Amino acid sequence: MSVTDPIADMLTMIRNAVRVKKRWVVVPTSNMRRSIVDLLERESFIRGYKTFEGEKHGQLRVYLKYDRDNNSVITDLQRVSTPGRRVYVKSDKVPRVLNGLGTAVISTSSGIVTDKEARKRGVGGEWVCNVW
Repeated sequence: MSVTDPIADMLTMIRNAVRVKKRWVVVPTSNMRRSIVDLLERESFIRGYKTFEGEKHGQLRVYLKYDRDNNSVITDLQRVSTPGRRVYVKSDKVPRVLNGLGTAVISTSSGIVTDKEARKRGVGGEWVCNVW
């Protein structure tokens, strides 16, 4: 089975795990996925992650974060740019997600950054996804 959009698959795995209250989810690894998961950890959407080698490829174990009432910190994840429709934003048009309550993930020439970091640095790039 070939994967046509690995980022969307990872976001769907995390979304599905959150909906059934899993404590962690295992996703195949790549540099892009690792960068996105690292950003989610920096923004406190997940507790952390661990990289380990599977049978064929490396894998990421993403530890999901819940509050005291067992509600997930991640409400939703939304893929914006897809392989069939790339969405790019200029530095002065970087989007705000839920008026600043969420985070837009932007792939820039200097790596994966949040919308706040992109505005601060004055860079644009590919609008990968939204998290809130």
